[in-house]
Amino acid sequence: MTETELLFNGRWLNVRRRGGWEFVERANPKGAVIIVALTDADELVFVEQFRPPVDAVTIEMPAGLIGDIEGTEHEDAITSAHRELIEETGYEAARIDYVTGGPVSSGLSTEIAHFVRATGLKRVGEGGGDETENIVVHHVPLKDAAAWLVAKAAAGHPLDPKLWAGLYFAERNADGSAWR
Repeated sequence: MTETELLFNGRWLNVRRRGGWEFVERANPKGAVIIVALTDADELVFVEQFRPPVDAVTIEMPAGLIGDIEGTEHEDAITSAHRELIEETGYEAARIDYVTGGPVSSGLSTEIAHFVRATGLKRVGEGGGDETENIVVHHVPLKDAAAWLVAKAAAGHPLDPKLWAGLYFAERNADGSAWR
């Protein structure tokens, strides 16, 4: 096994080199959870927020880091999803099911993203994120979601390709079977 060298140690990210390949890893959390949140009216819940790394307002599915807050180090994806969904959107889910997970960018990062599906949503708060975030919540009918996303991209909002995977999981399981 090739030795791994630490090049930079930050609060949230480490930069490492292994066999001449430089990559980043999350310093604290165990990965990220992406929440495909569906209302009883068959709407997808999206969030809009400014992201400094791309210096733009992005459109995303609600998401968050797993185990990033002191006292949550042992959280799993489902528990983190419940917490993040309330924080970002103000919705509590009656049910959250694990869909699938895998590397976000295997040539750049060790981070693993986990998709979950949240249903039975009930408004329990304002949402908008924590004190460091300014999140706008959008409700988009599932049947219109792809066109809505394309329009947002045309308006200058960067879209993470994982949004398209989320749309797929709004109607299907990871194996391609219908989930409803």
